[in-house]
Amino acid sequence: MRALSAFRLLLLASWLGAAMFFIAVAQSAFAVVPSREAAGSLVGRTLAILNYCGIGISIVALLTSFIVPAGTRKIVIWLERVLLVVFGLACAIAQFVITWWMLLLRTEMGRPIDEVAADDPLRIQFNNLHEYSSWLMLTAMAATLLAFVIISLRPTAAAKKANIDDIDFQKQFKI
Repeated sequence: MRALSAFRLLLLASWLGAAMFFIAVAQSAFAVVPSREAAGSLVGRTLAILNYCGIGISIVALLTSFIVPAGTRKIVIWLERVLLVVFGLACAIAQFVITWWMLLLRTEMGRPIDEVAADDPLRIQFNNLHEYSSWLMLTAMAATLLAFVIISLRPTAAAKKANIDDIDFQKQFKI
């Protein structure tokens, strides 16, 4: 059980680290790449990888959440599962709804986004979708972090059995 929890923690921590790195890459891409269109393509492709990984990791973590040691509190298990579902749904909605809709708007604009007037309804809608995408990413990151904390703080069976009264300090320290 301990190895399974460690594996789940590794998956969640890896995705969370990648998400934090993605934020830095996205900001850097728009600051460094001369064409905002090229920077947007780079960020979009990277975000797709992050979202697909998030969906996969949430499914694996959710399925393995059904393998729990006896005596684990059900409320904690279900809270963890809800957070994993939120994590996966946020990634899926960002990838299959928001990204698709943004791509549709970019196609409808027919030219680079920077050439579209700021008060154009398509540009306004695109900017709103970009904000929703950011909120979904933050939601996925928060759910992942909370699930990570819940899994890492769950007491193991050995810790539950150990009691301070059961420890024999004379054997432990050879007094």
